[in-house]
Order: sequence, then C-alpha cells, then structure tokens
Amino acid sequence: MKGFVFHGPGQSAWEEVPDPGIKEPTDAIVRVDTATICGTDLHILKGDVPEVRPGTVLGHEAVGEIVEAGSDVRTVRPGDRVLVSCISACGRCRYCRESVYGQCRGGGGWILGHLIDGTQAEYVRVPYADLSVYALPSAVDSKDAVLLADIFPTSYEVGVLNGRVRPGDTVAVVGAGPIGLAAIATARLFSPERIVAVDLAASRLEAARRLGADAVADAREHPEQLIADLTDGLGADVVIEAVGVPETFELCTRMVRPGGHVANVGVHGKPATLHLEDLWIKNVTITTGLVDTYSTPTLLRMTAAGRLPTAEMVTHTFPLDRMEEAYDVFSRAADTGALKVVLGGPQHEVAVRAT
Repeated sequence: MKGFVFHGPGQSAWEEVPDPGIKEPTDAIVRVDTATICGTDLHILKGDVPEVRPGTVLGHEAVGEIVEAGSDVRTVRPGDRVLVSCISACGRCRYCRESVYGQCRGGGGWILGHLIDGTQAEYVRVPYADLSVYALPSAVDSKDAVLLADIFPTSYEVGVLNGRVRPGDTVAVVGAGPIGLAAIATARLFSPERIVAVDLAASRLEAARRLGADAVADAREHPEQLIADLTDGLGADVVIEAVGVPETFELCTRMVRPGGHVANVGVHGKPATLHLEDLWIKNVTITTGLVDTYSTPTLLRMTAAGRLPTAEMVTHTFPLDRMEEAYDVFSRAADTGALKVVLGGPQHEVAVRAT
C-alpha cells in the first residue's frame, strides 16, 4: 500500500509501505476512506516531536471500513464503517479506568502517527479496537466525522471543559486555526457573554466570526487592550491557547483575569516563560492536556443532530494520493486560506432525516 512517511525534520513522502496486519487479538485493520492533516503533523515535520522515528507513517485521524478484526474484538466487525480516534485505549490501566485515555499506560494513548504507523495511508492497524474506533451512524458524513477524531474533542475537552467555560463568561481564544475554531464552536454551547478570537490572519478571523466569535483582534495590535476594554479592565474569564508558541502562551497569561483560567491546547516545541512574578498573586489556574476523547460519543450524537458546524471548517478536499499537495496547502494556510484539509474518496451518502 501507500502511506505518507516521515523521514526526519523537513523530509517526507507519499510512498510504498508494507501492508499492516493483525499483531494482537485486540487489533483491527481499517481501510482508510477519509483522512485529514493536523497541526500536530506539521509540528512533527518541523522536528518538534522527537519521539516520532523516521520511517513512521503519519496521521491520527481517519474514517474507514473495518476489513479485518482480531479474535478478541467484540464491538465492531468487518464491513462496519468507523471513526478512528486519535487516542487508543487499553481499557485496563489506571488511567483508562478513570477515562483518562490520553495517558494510557497499557500501550495506548496517542500512538497512531506518533509511536506506530498512522492513518495517512490506504490501510491502518488500530490497536485496542473496541475502545479506539467508533461505529458511525448513517446520518454522519465521512468528511464531518473525521473532524471528531481529534480537533473537536481536543478543543472541547482540553480547551472548553478544562477552562471551565460558564454562562456569562468572556472567553478569549488565541489562535483561529482548526483547533481554535472548534473551541469557539464548542464554547458557544455554554452561553458565554462574549467570545473574542485572536489571530494574525484576516481570513481566519473572518472564519472565527462565522463560527461564533463576537469580536476579533489582530495579534499584532495589542489584543490584551481589547480584552481590558470589553471587561472594564478585569480580563477574560477563560483564555484558550491554540497556537503552541511562547509568545501566544505569554499573551494568554496577560489576558486572563484574577481567578480566571488559561487552558493550553497548543503543541509547544520550545520553552515558554511563566511570569510567576505577576501571576502568583492572581489565583490563576493554568491547565495543559492531551485529549482523552471521552467526549467523542457525545460529539458524534451532536453531529448527527446537526449541532456542530463541522462542514464549515473543511476548506479543501483532495484524493488520498495527493497527500503531498494537501500538506503544502495546509502548511501555507496564511496564503491558501486552508482551515481543515480532508483527503478521501467518494463521500458517504447521508441518510435523509424525516421532518
């Protein structure tokens, strides 16, 4: 088969790779119909995630069909259409028993496209299939479902829920890429008073408005002053960091009010300064996290009911074999206007709901 292979920082190719096979009785083999590219994949290509070894097939998000299942797999069978989660869960370790699947110590966690071959290929082996894939309802199209593999649960769990967004809050989202936009969309579920999006790209700020931001700010034009003006000098109740560079993290800590929350979602490849000389007295809570995907079933139900704006985030589609072109478009988002790039074949036909 073919897959998109990481060969070291700045080096990658869509090329022939060995077909995956069942290694453990809990494995499933999925034929990939739809995949997408994550900002984390760009971090890997830059060398920010040194655990990824050269020769690894990238990708941790996909929709496809089960073509083979190990003898211990009980919840899905060949022929089932499934969502492949970015997180694999053994189901037995302490963390899995607490639904903290991202920290699985039994061989799961974030392993696809990280520690083992991932989903940007024609086929993928999914360990612990019973807890790591989700059967898809007919009402959910593949290009919508694939956004639930990572960006929506990540934004919702690590950003909105960790940040404790509540009704009436002022929420600032720094970074209006796919993760930030999904954070805006899911923060709206909690009826904040206002959501402010911060980014450098005008096209992404416009997308933020479409997805529910009440105000936007250019990151180069002192957005902390806008937040101060909107809150009578208090600061934002919740600030969600969705970029992953030192400057944006430090900006978030300047924008949050005393007693507020900074929820870091971005993948950081460099140290950031924590200004405790300013923060120690302010009762600020700072959270970090890798997504656990415990919210995926809920998000799937919401998508099936038309409650999440998944389709609005897909700006480019490509056949799977144009992976290199898709990476180029996604990596130059400021020029191309790319939000979420989806790769795949014929789209699933959505069942029409009776009215």
